[in-house]
Amino acid sequence: MSVHDELTSVQRCLEDLARSVGRLEQQVGSGGLEMRRVRVDTNHLRESVALLREASSTPVTPKRPDLVTIPDTPYDDSLWIDTDDEGLGARDRHAP
Repeated sequence: MSVHDELTSVQRCLEDLARSVGRLEQQVGSGGLEMRRVRVDTNHLRESVALLREASSTPVTPKRPDLVTIPDTPYDDSLWIDTDDEGLGARDRHAP
């Protein structure tokens, strides 16, 4: 099945759920916390599927990262005067 077909199927199931929740609410009453939570959760699911349908209908084109040009010329040695050689310790000093 395609994504569109799957979303249509999910939406139909959610409509059935909403009708069932409505019938249950008539029998149990709408005043209880549990019933309100079920109703709100059902509405959130319907909104989420609508957002998913909207997001899946617009094709996403991956954005290529900007290319960075790295020059072939060597770096200026003065940039590295105050640094240590990794793993070798500082210049002009010996390891213990």
